[in-house]
Amino acid sequence: MRRWPGIVLVALMGSASTGTDRPEGRAFATRSVVFARHGMVAAAHPLAVQIGVDVLRKGGSAADAAIAVNAALGVMEPMSCGIGGDLFAIVWDAKTGRLYGLNGSGRAPAALTADKVPADANGNIPASSPYAWTVPGTVDGWSELHAKFGRLPMAELLAPSIAAARDGAPVPQVIAGLWERGEALDRGKPGFASTYLPGGRAPREGEVFRNPELATAYEAIARGGRDAFYRGRIATDVVAFSKANGGFFSEQDLSRHHSDWVEPVSTDYRGVRVFELPPNTQGIAALEMLNILEGYDLKAMGRESAAFWHTMVEAKKLAYEDRARYIADPAFAQVPVEGLLGKDYARARAKLIDPQRAAARYEAGQPALNRGDTTYLAVADGEGGMVSLIQSNYSGFGSGYAVDGFALHNRGALFDLRPGRPNSLVPGKRPFHTIIPAFAMRDGKPWLAFGLMGGDMQAQGHVQVVVNLVDFAMNLQEAGDAARFYHTESSEPTGTVMAGGGILHLESGVPDEVRRELVKRGHRVVDAVGLFGGYQAVARDPVTGVLAGATESRKDGCAMGY
Repeated sequence: MRRWPGIVLVALMGSASTGTDRPEGRAFATRSVVFARHGMVAAAHPLAVQIGVDVLRKGGSAADAAIAVNAALGVMEPMSCGIGGDLFAIVWDAKTGRLYGLNGSGRAPAALTADKVPADANGNIPASSPYAWTVPGTVDGWSELHAKFGRLPMAELLAPSIAAARDGAPVPQVIAGLWERGEALDRGKPGFASTYLPGGRAPREGEVFRNPELATAYEAIARGGRDAFYRGRIATDVVAFSKANGGFFSEQDLSRHHSDWVEPVSTDYRGVRVFELPPNTQGIAALEMLNILEGYDLKAMGRESAAFWHTMVEAKKLAYEDRARYIADPAFAQVPVEGLLGKDYARARAKLIDPQRAAARYEAGQPALNRGDTTYLAVADGEGGMVSLIQSNYSGFGSGYAVDGFALHNRGALFDLRPGRPNSLVPGKRPFHTIIPAFAMRDGKPWLAFGLMGGDMQAQGHVQVVVNLVDFAMNLQEAGDAARFYHTESSEPTGTVMAGGGILHLESGVPDEVRRELVKRGHRVVDAVGLFGGYQAVARDPVTGVLAGATESRKDGCAMGY
């Protein structure tokens, strides 16, 4: 699987504050939480955040602002997101007092079957190939969000991004670094260089990038809505491009596409109700991790202990074995959602953890079956609405193939090529998805829209953020800035199996004595930078209504309100 590490901008988790008056686990570099009363946006590019705040100022809803920010990021952060990818969202609607989930992911082409796919060396679908294409779901996701929660015209929401695509926007540091990696990986792919390498190379930090083709596509969507993408000229172009480059898209694949409104799934973690989206996303893995960890006194262990990090990693391994075994498109597989979320099931799984030794291998559990690159942004408006939205190309620049100013994603690379498995490739099926927005409530009231970019880092990252907030009482910014772990090489829904316990990547803020003790316990520890995702969050004080915003110090973005 191709993964894109980010680039570290500052010395992370250093000794910026070592005073004894700071609670344990907070001795790291951070910055202030942003506060406002009438609206808040947190996203991975400051200019996109400004666009979102402007939409809120004009009377737009949180959903309006989320669409506008996402469209801007498709111009300004194209390796992470765009209309060639998929979208998921969780929305708190103050008018109805309800939480809504949106699955805006696409399905495999009707003509694509496993026997037509030449597997890579690992037996998987080649990630940078037309075999990994599924129908892009983002534009239909925008349409559904707008129809249900929007207030301003779609043309007004897309206008700033159309202008940015035509006039150009300067490229910030982290995005420039990722762009350079994309140049090395995808230069030879059809449409890539003409779209993303102006002058024959990736734009450098501070240089202006323009994408007039994408501006034209956005203008078509502004005029014709989602049908411009799935039934109009863009659809015609995508299908023709697919046929010319060995893909399997047909006109019917695009015209039949639809998003689905779904009920978020949740668990209670020490009095905080945490929400994720159900399969085909990996959200259940985060909730299962929290259920396993609830049986441990993490606060008493402290973040400066090997016991804390060991317990967190082993809980991740357990949850990810179930993730690999069970999570798939529920339209094609029976997914034991209630069983995986059961507290008794979590307690039974927790008994498998040896407090002194890292497991080289765990088997998936037997839950009861109830038969019944990426960008993340968070928005809150002045009327109580909140949106947690994540949108992705999967790998950086997706498959690397570009048409009409946008890259086609490669989410289909996460299908299992073996037949008869929950996540096996089947025509018209949605693949397993790593991208997950999250939401949390306190005392039954909406509190927090948050998320963390980064493939299989996301579920384990969500858990680390919640633990920082709940167990260690960190503020919204500190919870994202604190040192993280990233455990890799767990078993995967593609069919690969964990061997040797995987690899534990640690940020520099984890003390050396803790690292040494983790190695003694059998963890394969690797020092790493830039692998740990990208956090954004917006919170609402349930008493005062004051909004708080926080953004990832490992990325280019910001939080801004008014």
